[in-house]
Amino acid sequence: MLHRALIFLGPPGAGKGTQAREVARVYGVPHLSTGDMFRDHVARGTGLGRRAKPVMDAGQLVPDEIVLGMVAERIAQPDCRGGFVFDGFPRTLDQAQQLGRILERSKFGPPVVPHLGVDHDELVRRIGSRRACAKCGATFNLTVHPPRQEGKCNRCGGALVQRADDREEVVRERLAVYDRQTEPLVEYYTRRGELIEVDGARDVDVVRRDVLAALEKLEERPPLRAGRPAAAEE
Repeated sequence: MLHRALIFLGPPGAGKGTQAREVARVYGVPHLSTGDMFRDHVARGTGLGRRAKPVMDAGQLVPDEIVLGMVAERIAQPDCRGGFVFDGFPRTLDQAQQLGRILERSKFGPPVVPHLGVDHDELVRRIGSRRACAKCGATFNLTVHPPRQEGKCNRCGGALVQRADDREEVVRERLAVYDRQTEPLVEYYTRRGELIEVDGARDVDVVRRDVLAALEKLEERPPLRAGRPAAAEE
């Protein structure tokens, strides 16, 4: 078991979602998405869901108070007892600080934060190579996952197009926004000794091996839940 909270940081196109899902699968722990939490609470009609729905329907950002309430409720569920993996959260320094307090109250220790670093030019190339089917929405990458027939979807034969937000000028602006928002998070987790730097520019399998190797080294330390030895958690 992971016995830890993992937080994957990385710019758009760095592959943090892929790595987060794979690490969660390897350790048998939940891969947590705030979007999934929103949809679950809205579907169940919870108090948090009723507060979030009108904000989401208006296309606005859900306030931190609601987001963090959903996070606290989710990690208290039994399937999170052995640890969990966040992807895309926290996004701001204030969220990171509040999440730290929630983890402490929930008897988890400090999180472990793999940071996937990739050069911006490489990210522009990666994202610029993405294509989506105009008919069914299936996605491809001309570099690493090309369609069998040029310009046509493998699934339905529809035309493949480049999304507007995958164009170079848009991608570079997204990366600039990410840098401004996330640099304080990187500095925060670095100062706390919780950040693991990973070269995310390499093959996806190599990156995964590096992340898992770093986590294996951490397993020599006592687990971070309630300060109890590993045997007590089995």
